[in-house]
Amino acid sequence: MENHTTTDTSDPGEEFSVHLADEQIREIIDAVRAQDSDTVHAFLHDLGPADTADLLSKVSEDDRRELVGMYGNMINPETFTEIDTELCRSCLGSLPATHVASIISSLESDDALGLIENLEEDFQKEIIHNLSAKTRVALEQGLSFPEDSAGRLMQRELVAIPQFWTVGKTIDYLRAASADLPEDFFDIFVISPTYNIIGEVPLNRLLRAKRSERIENITQEEIHSIPATMDQEEVAHMFRREDLLSAPVVDEAGRLIGVITIDDVIDVIDEEAQEDILKMAGVDQSDLYRAVLSTTGTRFRWLFVNLLTAIAASIVISFFDATIEQIVALAILMPIVASMGGNAGTQALTVAVRALATREISGANTWRVIGKETLVGTLNGIAFAIITGLIAALWFSNYMLGIVIAMAMVINLIVAGLCGAAIPILVQRMGSDPAISSTVLLTTITDVVGFFAFLGLAALLMF
Repeated sequence: MENHTTTDTSDPGEEFSVHLADEQIREIIDAVRAQDSDTVHAFLHDLGPADTADLLSKVSEDDRRELVGMYGNMINPETFTEIDTELCRSCLGSLPATHVASIISSLESDDALGLIENLEEDFQKEIIHNLSAKTRVALEQGLSFPEDSAGRLMQRELVAIPQFWTVGKTIDYLRAASADLPEDFFDIFVISPTYNIIGEVPLNRLLRAKRSERIENITQEEIHSIPATMDQEEVAHMFRREDLLSAPVVDEAGRLIGVITIDDVIDVIDEEAQEDILKMAGVDQSDLYRAVLSTTGTRFRWLFVNLLTAIAASIVISFFDATIEQIVALAILMPIVASMGGNAGTQALTVAVRALATREISGANTWRVIGKETLVGTLNGIAFAIITGLIAALWFSNYMLGIVIAMAMVINLIVAGLCGAAIPILVQRMGSDPAISSTVLLTTITDVVGFFAFLGLAALLMF
């Protein structure tokens, strides 16, 4: 089905929109509630998968359940590959296993596996039981690979030919077998009788060659084979580094079992980037569609950890309660030092986490990266020490208070730059995800150091 985008042409100067208009969503839902089947069918017939996915993601749970339940046969199966994982599980879970099996059977193998792997195990078995033997074997083998691996990402539809064919025979084969070919493919894989990869032929090279040319003469021998167990982040990194459009997936014996294409890798890059960003805030990609209690429980754990770190900072402040009682200005100014340290550290942390994700940091440049961020923190610390020191001195007519906050600012921003770069690197080398725990550690350190430096220097120099 053709994918349509929606735009309002009533105003030539209006910005183009790639999302379904709110007015159309209201019209469809009104038709669903009025059980106006003709109107709903007309809308769904004109909508592409992306627009239908947009519709399902924006309506209420009750309206979505009624829309999928009553008009599920009108929804393009590709729609379910476009929506959020939690939302997809909810939509498919409300359908009979036979209907879901029909949806999965019409998709390419990688999309089919992507749908079924997120469903409940009992429901998976019921769906698989209703599939053809060929599809059933493909999905069961796909589910046997580790989660987030190349084996889960690949599609089994590919084009493989023997090396002794000619260009003409290959083209004739592609035309004759067009109904069985993948919807989109970029390379033809040349294989041995044992199905091991010998090389690959890009489509543009095939079309430029003479019909009498032997395939082995135009085969590219540089192969970027991907083990089925490789993590999808590593796959994305390989595609980015080598500028690949597709790559073959091989089993432990080196036999060709599938192919990964650039469209799937783009989805992985987007998914991993969103996941890292959301993890830094302690939220999940599916929080928008999860049940309230489930979302509350997930966020509670993160907030509880933050509560403990806040208590640690408060304990440091309590050590200087007598000092604060004598100079109330300290209570007014101390959040500035901690806040500046936290923000400066987050900048360094973001750069480091991103560089780790894209493999730009290794043992060869670790100390250079940490050193640079520490130096940046030092220079910013000096600059903001002058600014805040002058403001504090003029505000409270106390030059010593200005000196104290200036010194504390320099100390905390140096620590922020150092820890912001070093913590995620250290966390990753310890085997943890730097996007999850680095933020809490950094915030704790900058708060504790900021309060301790400011109040400690005040106690030391002003009394």
